[in-house]
Amino acid sequence: MRVLGIDLGSREVKIVLQENHETIFKKKISTMSFYRDFCTYDGKIIVDVNKIGCGTFDRAVSTGYGKNNTDLKQFEPINEIKAHAYGSIFQTQMDDYVLLDIGGQDVKAIKIENRLTVDIELNDRCAASCGRYLENMAQVLEVHLDELSTHFEAPVELNSTCAVFSESELIGRIAEGATTEVLCASVNYSLYKRLKPLLTNFKSKKIVLSGGVAKNMAIQFYLKSDYQEVISLEDPQFNGAIGCCYYGSRFS
Repeated sequence: MRVLGIDLGSREVKIVLQENHETIFKKKISTMSFYRDFCTYDGKIIVDVNKIGCGTFDRAVSTGYGKNNTDLKQFEPINEIKAHAYGSIFQTQMDDYVLLDIGGQDVKAIKIENRLTVDIELNDRCAASCGRYLENMAQVLEVHLDELSTHFEAPVELNSTCAVFSESELIGRIAEGATTEVLCASVNYSLYKRLKPLLTNFKSKKIVLSGGVAKNMAIQFYLKSDYQEVISLEDPQFNGAIGCCYYGSRFS
């Protein structure tokens, strides 16, 4: 059985095709390009799967950022929590852990017990705790995002709780003579501090990271002080789309 999963993210659309639980196709498209170049609208959003180039499929499942974005004509919609939980269960084959999904514009913390979602915490109101914050700060520091993620030693305190005002604070620190390496570590630590309150009520020895920030080595380092095991998914950015495929094949 072939199942097509689409995760309509705020910045990128992730597409996965699985056959008998094996990924045979995956693709990322910017969200703007996806709706402009791959879709038409007739009461519901119609995806031109021929343009995507994934081939034939037996079932299609979608999830996404915002209620309206899952309104696809050929797809069965499921909510993001379900999609990401199923994706992490499929990828880890573990029963009990905390899933932390750090996307471009929101963060989801999901407690998994016996492969079931038992609790969630969300932050979808402030960019300062999301991947967009890291992107903005990397631009201010004039470093590549991958470079920023490698620094975690000797961070200084960044006090601003707003992603916009953080830019001004960072520039002030540069003027004071702080090194780029220290400021990269400070940005990463600042994000970690904003994530920590989402996790305080979730007791677990293991945390699984998904989303675009899952490969951030500094965030992984800081979380190791709170968890015995920190696991970054093999395909962290495709987790929601993989969860759609898993749901479609499991509940066909």
